[in-house]
Amino acid sequence: MINYTEHLTLLMQDVVARVPTLSFIDMADVLVFGRFGRSEADGPFATCHCLSMPASDPGYYFWRDRGTGQITRRSEWFVTKSPTVTLGSHPVKYLISFTLPRFCDQSLGRSRKERFYRRSTDAWVAKLDTVIHELYHIDPEQKGIRRIERENGTCSAHSHGPQFLAQVAQMVSAYLDTSPHPSTYDFLKHDFDELEAVHGGVVGTSFSPFPSYPQRFQERMANQPPCSVDLTAVDVDQWREPAPRACYTEHDLHVRQFLRRSSRKCALPKRETRAA
Repeated sequence: MINYTEHLTLLMQDVVARVPTLSFIDMADVLVFGRFGRSEADGPFATCHCLSMPASDPGYYFWRDRGTGQITRRSEWFVTKSPTVTLGSHPVKYLISFTLPRFCDQSLGRSRKERFYRRSTDAWVAKLDTVIHELYHIDPEQKGIRRIERENGTCSAHSHGPQFLAQVAQMVSAYLDTSPHPSTYDFLKHDFDELEAVHGGVVGTSFSPFPSYPQRFQERMANQPPCSVDLTAVDVDQWREPAPRACYTEHDLHVRQFLRRSSRKCALPKRETRAA
């Protein structure tokens, strides 16, 4: 069976070695994993998740009376944190997830990026665009998701605006102009059904317990700061969130087979779960 996340990781290594704009990325800092997503359903083809964002400032939720506008109750103070993912002794800074089989079946037709490509019949270029799209989200300072600047130097609130899509398309062309070996990206030319027919199945690295994966979480502050005087009489809801999962290692990875309608864990040697 083809290990799809492993192939994507090798492709990304080749992309960052050939595209100057992405050359700052060390793929040892990036973990690629698979998530299940049906082709006919709505949703992203891939997502970039940052693990290097600092903890948020302390905050709390509050509720207002619809009639008077007065705050009637609030939650306890909490901070939002990023989990840690460590492979061996190396901390991972970014996760990039791909939804399978949805990612395998995408095309340029009727997409926002179609107009940036002359040969829209090459459906596999849409997948290469998505791969480079997610890499481009990585901030050169590795402090979060890249902020996109407008022509006047100000930052745009739209991370997927026309300028962003055009820049990704330029990097796709720049990569292909370097004449990478076809074996690096040939797997993108097959949709999910073709991959299953050729390789007998599609597998990829995932987190246990599936379908969960490391995400930003909220944690109650042990020392509750005082509120302003006008909130001292407001009822405080006790924190009921379960203890968050804050740390992950290679032991939380496994190889999973992705099917057209579902997925299942593969009984493979442990060492193979760290391939991508």
